[in-house]
Amino acid sequence: MADERVAPYLDGLAPDRPVLIAGPTASGKSALALAIARAAGGVIVNADALQVFENWRILTARPSVSEEEVAPHRLYGHIPGDREYSVGHWLRDLTPILKGEARPIIVGGTGLYFSALTEGLADIPLTPPAIRAEGEALLANEGPDALIADLDSATRARIDLLNPARVARAWEVQRTTGRGLAAWQDDTPPPLLPLADALPLVIDPPRDWLRDRIARRFDAMLSQGVLEEARANLPGWSPTLPSAKAIGARELIAHLKGDMTLDAARDAAIVASQQYAKRQRTWFRSRMSGWKTVAIPQVP
Repeated sequence: MADERVAPYLDGLAPDRPVLIAGPTASGKSALALAIARAAGGVIVNADALQVFENWRILTARPSVSEEEVAPHRLYGHIPGDREYSVGHWLRDLTPILKGEARPIIVGGTGLYFSALTEGLADIPLTPPAIRAEGEALLANEGPDALIADLDSATRARIDLLNPARVARAWEVQRTTGRGLAAWQDDTPPPLLPLADALPLVIDPPRDWLRDRIARRFDAMLSQGVLEEARANLPGWSPTLPSAKAIGARELIAHLKGDMTLDAARDAAIVASQQYAKRQRTWFRSRMSGWKTVAIPQVP
């Protein structure tokens, strides 16, 4: 991407002003971040919850070694695949980078990371494994209504009661702390980086272009050795691992176990990635109205 494509975003931008780049998977976020780093300097910082894991480099489309040589990259592949890593962990890891000398160019597709960074994050204690297991059992045996019944009225009015994951999270918070999720959210501290102190960009490419690029990118991953990467993950594989959420991991492992053909695994992984991109676009459009939209794809 030529520098003139970047110039409109850098015009009048202070040399220490952070840049935020959000967008759905395969939309060209990393290419834009790299172009800005080339043109104006800075350190590129990961804001993708899947790219933090060390064991899925190709599958999660982490920057290549050659790209990492163009500009410093931080918070990529620094977490073992079996370790839990929350948005709170990410904020703690990000804090010293924000205080560093180089402009942070924070790029990724995890909307929760960006909202926590620019809006603040409630300091909710971690859920003990026993309580999480208790909630999972209730959800499986009695359904979401059993969890909803235990929530305080303020939390019930605020969360999406049709989303089992949101209900389970609210139940865990209340069961662990004795306080409702709504009360914790109301006590949210100031953000590490208010949106007004950054240049926030969100990429919104054409739907059909993105769907096609997702398919082409997965085929490129196959050419780059993603099957070998999956084979390296096979001995310790478990669908419960935090890194098992990498889009396409389950399908590739199923193929290696003989449960799917490679063509079927490819097609299923592409569909899963396209569905993920759709969810990301919906989230960004509903939560990022104050961001500058980048409508033109940044890569071919």
